[in-house]
Amino acid sequence: MAKITVDGTEYETQEGRTILQALDELGILMNGVDIPHYCWHPKLSIDGSCRLCQVEIEGVPKLQIACNTPIKDGMEIRTQTAPVKEAREGVMELLLVNHPLDCPICDQAGECKLQDYAFEYGVEHSRSREPRRAGKKNVDFGPTITFDQERCILCRRCVRFCREVPGTGEIGVFGRGDHSALETFPGLELDNPYSMNVADICPVGALTTKDFRFKIRVWFLEDVPGICTGCSKGCNVWLGTANNKVYRYVPRRNDAVNETWVCDDGRMSYRHIGSADRLDRAMVRGELGVLEVTSVDDAVAAASERLRALVDAKGPGVVGAVASGHGTNEDLEAFVRLLDGLGVENRGLATVQGESDELLVQAEKAANGEGARKLGFGDAAGVLDRLNTGGLEALVVMGHDLLDAQHLGGIEGLERLDTLIVLDSHHSALERVAHVVLPARHAAEKAGHFTNHEGIVQAVAPAVEPAGEAVPEAEAFDRLAAALGVAGEDAA
Repeated sequence: MAKITVDGTEYETQEGRTILQALDELGILMNGVDIPHYCWHPKLSIDGSCRLCQVEIEGVPKLQIACNTPIKDGMEIRTQTAPVKEAREGVMELLLVNHPLDCPICDQAGECKLQDYAFEYGVEHSRSREPRRAGKKNVDFGPTITFDQERCILCRRCVRFCREVPGTGEIGVFGRGDHSALETFPGLELDNPYSMNVADICPVGALTTKDFRFKIRVWFLEDVPGICTGCSKGCNVWLGTANNKVYRYVPRRNDAVNETWVCDDGRMSYRHIGSADRLDRAMVRGELGVLEVTSVDDAVAAASERLRALVDAKGPGVVGAVASGHGTNEDLEAFVRLLDGLGVENRGLATVQGESDELLVQAEKAANGEGARKLGFGDAAGVLDRLNTGGLEALVVMGHDLLDAQHLGGIEGLERLDTLIVLDSHHSALERVAHVVLPARHAAEKAGHFTNHEGIVQAVAPAVEPAGEAVPEAEAFDRLAAALGVAGEDAA
């Protein structure tokens, strides 16, 4: 360990780190110790090109860049002296020589580091009178990203990201001197499973995602912490919300889970929250044999009557349960309480398996499959075998992953059931044979916890109000348990 002094305050940190790395690990970089920077990123290699992070070090005659200067025991660092401030002003002035004055129409306005740093560390007036260098506008970099060459400050974060994280290397800086420009390599486009991260790490408005471009001004958004539920990794994200709508996911730093990245598929999964196929009303199959919209209370009552009649007549052995990895730990705990109260032992978990990679994406396409397994839900194969052999007459199902080809592959076999109760957030083919349907909330609409594939438990909080009359599965199960007279002490 090494002891360093920054602006008169002593800190202890691990030797061998650079100044910015040490301050970042201490949690004080731009959070008590302000050293502005553009090219440096905590998860990328050091470039040392922007020169904005210069600091004064006791005993060193010239200013040093904090991103590439290793700390030493006893080092005294000053970040607010007159030479440091003058150097920052000079760097900012050079960066703005050719930058367009288009903040009012730039999609990055409101979260632009060039805008912020120009205000905090730049000079008030430009000394140049020459025309700004023109660059390419609205360049199609690939299926997800639009590039504005005029705004690029050549920090090369995107270049290093593509080389070091997905390993695809589609982007480079071409030309020399003041003719240097960011481009994709000839014959290539920016098209990799993590391509949209370049917009997150771009400190200016040069790289923007086509999905979010010109949707809404960022100062209208409220960022709510949450997790991506696209797979069992549980990547941390910020949910950008306004008008009770989620407009985007952007990665939220968690070094233990996803560092500072999120895959493109996971990022785009926010669209499921407010999609047109959301299930927002309870339904019960009426006398005419069709599902009829009803209240949640009436649906719970209908479900309890059907289950009670079966259990009393034939015992709990004819009832099965299929849990979902999309429910929270609290939802699954309530499901366990209901099943234990009824004496139902035929229970399993249905999740969908898909593609994976070595970076973030996991094969299991549900955020809480591990949480379900820890609560006693094994594979659903045993329940489905009993269903197919006619041993079940009732089934309580969370979600519709059961319909995937890896499990049932359709509704065949479910038509024979006396009772099918479904709790789901989206419409599915299960409604064609269900007797009771209860609308469930998306993870963005409820509080709870998810356990990722590594056993890390993470909390979620409501970011938007639920669609229609959707309720948390935990509430639905506890109300059903109360109606059946099997509510335990832990029931809500």
